[in-house]
Amino acid sequence: MAYEVRDNTKRDFAWSWVRSSKFLFYMQMVALTAFLIGGSYALYKHHYKGKPSVEVPGNTLYTPQYK
Repeated sequence: MAYEVRDNTKRDFAWSWVRSSKFLFYMQMVALTAFLIGGSYALYKHHYKGKPSVEVPGNTLYTPQYK
């Protein structure tokens, strides 16, 4: 009975730098895209909503108005 020896060195992630570098490049692109989308969403969610109408007491103005 003869056993067949399989060469798995070309299928290993750590063995083939071409496969690993391509995989890492695509993972960087996915991470960068996710970071940009998440950052844009956070900026949109916390954007400036406008100038609020605040009532200022008369005695704290530049020219105070006293009673």
